[in-house]
Amino acid sequence: MLVEQVTANGEVSDAAVIARSLREPSWFAEIFRRHGSEIVRYVHARLGPELAEDVTAETFLAAFQGRARYDVSQAEARPWLYGIAARQIGKHRRAESRYRRAVARLPAEHMPADFGDRSVDRVVAQQLGPKLSATLATLSRQDRELLLLVAWADLTYAESAQALGLTVSAVRSRLNRIRVKARKALGGVNPALSDEHTRADKETTSHG
Repeated sequence: MLVEQVTANGEVSDAAVIARSLREPSWFAEIFRRHGSEIVRYVHARLGPELAEDVTAETFLAAFQGRARYDVSQAEARPWLYGIAARQIGKHRRAESRYRRAVARLPAEHMPADFGDRSVDRVVAQQLGPKLSATLATLSRQDRELLLLVAWADLTYAESAQALGLTVSAVRSRLNRIRVKARKALGGVNPALSDEHTRADKETTSHG
């Protein structure tokens, strides 16, 4: 069922825009207008500036081509787009690994600004410091994607589950396992949830 929800800005929902784009393809440009800058920042944080725009373009092209399969019961397309971006990023694993190692060698004052304020809040250990970089390298691809969607993209458990095709219970279980591993590497700092109470409040609100 199509969600004819209106956003806080008085705009129709992403779902309605995508549905209309099936009849009028030019409407899909609105999805890029709403979410393009956020996706490019995320890809930049993962792959660096050289690939950010190209991979973002690949993400939105894949989204456009697959828009007929979009679940229109989901009013907001943001988790869906992050899921597609994660798959596109996965095609550039070597580039991501090289960029992660390069950033890990930078002094804290030279860290890229494009990680955004939310990463500063949650990835406390100098963003991609050497310890966190090493921890990310030991995670499976899907666990790494989950951690970064929560830590950098600020997705809720439900949104992360939607992005990665998991259940919410699987997301919780995976994050618990990741946290144990990451805490040891970071000397007790939780890279995904620096504020447990804020996350709990957000989860409660999103399910309310």
